[in-house]
Amino acid sequence: MYDGYDVYQTCPSGTQPYTIRAGDTYFSLAIRFNTTVAAIMAANPGVNPDRLMIGQRICIPGAPMPGECPMGTQPYIIQAGDTFFSLAARFNTTVAAIMAANPNVDPNRLMIGQRICIPRPGVPACPGGQFYTIRSGDTLFAIANRFNVTVAAIIAANPGIDPNSLRVGQIICIPAPPQGACPSGSSEYVIRAGDTFFSIAARFNISVQALIDANPGVNPDALQIGQVICVPRA
Repeated sequence: MYDGYDVYQTCPSGTQPYTIRAGDTYFSLAIRFNTTVAAIMAANPGVNPDRLMIGQRICIPGAPMPGECPMGTQPYIIQAGDTFFSLAARFNTTVAAIMAANPNVDPNRLMIGQRICIPRPGVPACPGGQFYTIRSGDTLFAIANRFNVTVAAIIAANPGIDPNSLRVGQIICIPAPPQGACPSGSSEYVIRAGDTFFSIAARFNISVQALIDANPGVNPDALQIGQVICVPRA
């Protein structure tokens, strides 16, 4: 039962504190943290698993500790804002490799303080550019148009890539567009969080159609943070 029991100071070694959220069950937590229901129950004597309450704090066992990650990986503690995509870019690996190293960890429900295993580098660095995760239907031609670069530049930035065999979830490097890539009468603009063609057009006092015309091949409904587009001058 929950009587305000605070485990933050009492969680035993090899476990971590966790605050119950709506919909949580011992079964779902066991899957998320790669442990078992029995192990969670053993770490929380006196807690009724059938009467979990939002805000209740329990101890979660079984999280990888330093030295417990598989060979070829290293432990990492999730921080605010972390995603498998951002971690893959930071540690020069792939989302698929992180998922494979952390079976049963839900990448959409990472928790601050959660420990996972990060594979060692598996993709080339991307100096000056940005990482991009292949989606269904992507081709190098479409990606090149979207990011205002050439197919040849993408291939050069990703040695060994097979343009005819792109895989959903594959991470590639998108090189920075060459300086002066925008035509005369326009200037480069880097997409930020929340940007749309409508908001950009309003900000620069131009029409949405003029923005579309200046960026052939760019999908206004799939803008990417860090993507470079051309903005016509008013």
